[in-house]
Amino acid sequence: MDYPSSILSINNPIEYLYINHLSPSLPVMMVGVSPKMAAFCISVITPIIFLFCSVAADPDPLQDVCVADYTSEVKVNGYACKPTFNEMDFFTDALSKPGPTNNSLNVVVSSANVLRIPGLNTLGLSITRIDYAPGGINPPHSHPRATEMVFVLEGQLDVGFITTSNVLVSKSIKKGEVFVFPKALVHFQMNNGKEPAIGINAFNSQFPGSQVLADTLFASTPTVPNNVLAKAFQVETKEIEKIKYKLAPKK
Repeated sequence: MDYPSSILSINNPIEYLYINHLSPSLPVMMVGVSPKMAAFCISVITPIIFLFCSVAADPDPLQDVCVADYTSEVKVNGYACKPTFNEMDFFTDALSKPGPTNNSLNVVVSSANVLRIPGLNTLGLSITRIDYAPGGINPPHSHPRATEMVFVLEGQLDVGFITTSNVLVSKSIKKGEVFVFPKALVHFQMNNGKEPAIGINAFNSQFPGSQVLADTLFASTPTVPNNVLAKAFQVETKEIEKIKYKLAPKK
């Protein structure tokens, strides 16, 4: 459907875009409204929706505090609120001491999220402490619900993320420096130095979630079919079986 040039406003490129590219659907979307008015409404509403959706990763709280009630059977996006609370609901010493790094990745993550601090419920914030032995790695992973910022407390780290265009953005950072990982993008941190390192990581979500790529692909339950992974990685099935065996949860 074509509209007369007289209804087009060249000073409103969004309006022009909707009329020219979405014109077949405009009568359906806004019955009884002129194409020009429909385009105008969409051009105004769309940026507002984008603005409000981009403010924060978690919804804003509707009261001062909503301390998580872990025992509640009510299922909501987060936790139901406890009727009473005290100072311990807003405290943890989980990050005060280094954790053991004698594992296959030579790294340990200590979290301070809503599972450890019930007072974080609805506040849209959490942090972790990550201890790295020399050669330790926080392997490629993503956080589906949060942007992340890492602050190097001790040592140095090689960090990076990969964009959806498969561009690697990486840098070596040292004590006192900060690096940001955009929401949901695959990223990593590694201590290539000769001394232990510590990173303090902040998230704009009370529970950002984490998907480690190797575990997600090769150690899920039930497992991803071997032929799917073999085709995706262009290798033989036996190679997939070796990786799955190596990453299988220890019993």
